[in-house]
This record gives sequence, structure tokens and C-alpha cells, in this order.
Amino acid sequence: MTQPATAEGLLAWVPGRGLIAGLAADTQLLVADSWLVRDGQVRGLDRHRERFFRACGDCGGPSLPQLDEFWRDMTAALPRTGSWFPRVELVAGSLQLRVLLRHAPPLVPGIRVWAAGQPDPRTVPRRKGPDLDALARVRRRAAGQGAEEAVLIAPSGAVLEAATASLLWWEDDTLCLPPARLPVLAGVTAGLVQEHAVRGGIEVARRERTLDQLVGREVWLVNALHGIRAVVGWEGRGMAAGIAPRALGWREWLEGLGEPLPSGGS
Repeated sequence: MTQPATAEGLLAWVPGRGLIAGLAADTQLLVADSWLVRDGQVRGLDRHRERFFRACGDCGGPSLPQLDEFWRDMTAALPRTGSWFPRVELVAGSLQLRVLLRHAPPLVPGIRVWAAGQPDPRTVPRRKGPDLDALARVRRRAAGQGAEEAVLIAPSGAVLEAATASLLWWEDDTLCLPPARLPVLAGVTAGLVQEHAVRGGIEVARRERTLDQLVGREVWLVNALHGIRAVVGWEGRGMAAGIAPRALGWREWLEGLGEPLPSGGS
């Protein structure tokens, strides 16, 4: 029976043998997915599982029974204490399944964003994994401008998302996000936020907007690691960040969604 890990590291999955260290030569990823684990609590794990399985199927990856076995072993190996940011992976070529165990970085409620408007560098924007290296380069450029993130834009100038987060914003009392026809990743956390808004009777609208049309608005970057972060500054152009009166209450709601990891990985 797999025991929870206690250290960072990359573990490869071998059918019938489970997770093993030292078998990870390939680096190009076909699929990846990640989430926050805090003291054995995680939110939306079933949704991450569904997205990862679907993406693996799209790539001709392992069979569903193998994916199920991997997921059980992986879940059992997740640490039950401390803050972690594990990533499950499907490797190109070998089609090997892996899990990368990483400590979570410090979590922050606000973020400064490079607003130069980066052309979208992704080759497969609707699948997380193949473009992680390209997105990391975008974030490094943003860091050189005093920001932690960067906004990706379509050739039309429409905002898409950030390098590692979905982009949501408020127009009066309407929660907005880019149209589904644009090349954006289906964010698990963004989905939770949208559903909560609908249950609360809040209008949700998909609207195509440029960066200039976000000036002065409450804008959120949303992902599985940080949850909801309000944009507190735009770097690289003369844009004023709007105040974010809703962010705190929504963050508290989202952080309350954590559920215990299954015992024994079941």
C-alpha cells in the first residue's frame, strides 16, 4: 500500500509496481494538472481528475483502468501535512505517468500584472502541459518588469487569460470572462467561481474585451494554487487597477471548499 510522501521529488508510475523514483528521463509533457494540498485538504480534486483523464484520452494516452490505478496510487502518495502543489503529468514519447511533488510557494491575495499584452505563445491552449515552458518564459519576462504575471492576448487584442491563471473581471454587478470561442484553458477554479455566482443569482457574462477596457475595473486572476487574487497593479502601461471590494469574501468562500484527501487513495 502506497504511503504518503514526505519530501519533494518526481515519481514515475509503473503498472503493477506503483510510484518509483529515478525513472524520469523524458521531460516533454503532453498533459499536466496541478492543485493545492493543505494539511490533506484539497478543493475540486474530482474536477482535476476529470480534466486530466480527458486530456490523456485526447492524446491517446494510457487506458482508463491504468489511469484509475495511477490516480489511486498518486492520491495515496500525496502528503497529508503541510502545503503542497503536486503536478500530475503524461510524458510525450514514453506516455509515462508521473507525479511531481512540490512544496507550495507562499500564497498571496493580490498580484501585479504585466499589461504589455503578450501574444499567446501556446501551441495547444486548451490543454495544460505542452506549453508550460513557453508560459514560464512569459512569466520571467513579466518578472523583469516588476510583475508576477502577464496577460495573454489574441491577435484581435482581446484578453485571453494569464500565463498561469484564468482572467475574470466585474462590470457593475456582472461577473465577466472571455468568450468560450477564444483559445482559453477550462480552469477548474474559474468553473467553481462561475457556478457559485450562478447559485447566488449573480449574472455571468462572456464578453470580449481589450486590456484598455479593463482599466479601473475589479479584475481577478484565478487558479488552483492561489485561488482568487485581485489585480492590484498593472505594469508596463498607464493602467489604473480598480479596487476589489468583492475579492475577500469570495476568497473566504473558496478556501472553505477544501475536502480531505481520500484515505488509502481510494
